[in-house]
Amino acid sequence: MYGALWRALPGPAWVRALLLLVLAAAVVLACFEWLFPLVSEYMPFNDPNIQTDAAGAVPGEAPR
Repeated sequence: MYGALWRALPGPAWVRALLLLVLAAAVVLACFEWLFPLVSEYMPFNDPNIQTDAAGAVPGEAPR
C-alpha cells in the first residue's frame, strides 16, 4: 500500500515526502474533528452511570 502511494505521487522524493506528511496530517485532523466525535457517542466508557443491584452493590464487586 505504501509503495502504491509513493508511486502515485508526482515529483521528486522530497516533494513526495512532503505530500505524504500533509496527507497524513489531513487524515489525523479529519479523524479528530469528525470521526472520533461521531464514534464517541457509541463507546461504553462515556457512560457516567454506575449500575447497582437492589442492595446497592456494584455487580462483580466483592462484598465488604
